[in-house]
Amino acid sequence: MSSIQSLPPVVRRAVEEANAGRTDGFLDCFAPDGAVDDWGRVFRGREAIRGWSDAEFIGVQVELTPTGASSNGATVTVGAQVGGMGFNGPSHFAFTVTDGLVALMRITG
Repeated sequence: MSSIQSLPPVVRRAVEEANAGRTDGFLDCFAPDGAVDDWGRVFRGREAIRGWSDAEFIGVQVELTPTGASSNGATVTVGAQVGGMGFNGPSHFAFTVTDGLVALMRITG
């Protein structure tokens, strides 16, 4: 998988919802016990992910510009240039998808 257009629908939607500043739409992409692993800090469940996002992701007007994608089994990794009022620079977002929802979004450099 090398094209952003070929991303699984839930991954594409998560990126689009984050870029549009729609927290509830972003959260709807996750399984009920889904998690975000932000450089080793894990936020599990809707409310924990919301708290993290409000402080460090959508709440700081994140803007993800995908630069590429690859897949390995159930995990799709999106390379992106991150902008906004928080972290800025290149990063990787590894989405593990189970039953059409994000089970884990792991953020690394």
